[in-house]
Amino acid sequence: MLVDVTTWSLETKDPSELQPSPSPPESVQLRQASKPTPELGRFLYTAAGGNWYWFNRLGWTYDQWLDRFSPERVEVWVMYSAGTPAGFFELDGCVEGDVEIAYFGVMPQFLGQKLGGWLLSEAIRRGWAMGAQRVWVHTCSLDAQPQALANYQARGMRVFKEVTEPMEVPEVTPGPWPGAGVRGPRMVVPSPSGRGSG
Repeated sequence: MLVDVTTWSLETKDPSELQPSPSPPESVQLRQASKPTPELGRFLYTAAGGNWYWFNRLGWTYDQWLDRFSPERVEVWVMYSAGTPAGFFELDGCVEGDVEIAYFGVMPQFLGQKLGGWLLSEAIRRGWAMGAQRVWVHTCSLDAQPQALANYQARGMRVFKEVTEPMEVPEVTPGPWPGAGVRGPRMVVPSPSGRGSG
């Protein structure tokens, strides 16, 4: 299905611009996966992104995942709620002076619990701690809109680029694994006729 997809790139250039979200309950913890494996990477990617048309990495080989996590300045952090993975972010500091929030997501079962704002606050803080001169991210209309864009802006990030272009996407979101179906909220994109796809 061909749809028009808008991509927003956002940035923050000063730690003082951060508008942090309140801390979560004590049962929520954030830990770095200091030795991220391909298995962990693929699990986080599909669990958080399966409802939102995250499909770019679905075809990656084991070696591609290994390569992604081999640079020292690529970090993976996992949020846990009562010991269960509830969300994550992946930071890429391989470009001098920049830290990109390459991926950021909350698992469907934990959406609506006001964890995303805190998790994003921590991602931005960690980006500055990595020595960034700029922390940036991009999101698109295939993501959890409008909440995703609003979350970035509420944390003090500003749009510096907006692009709309046609993109071929599947009729339905991929879900966490083939046959699992969509669990919880999901993305519905406009069809070419203007009606929802689901």
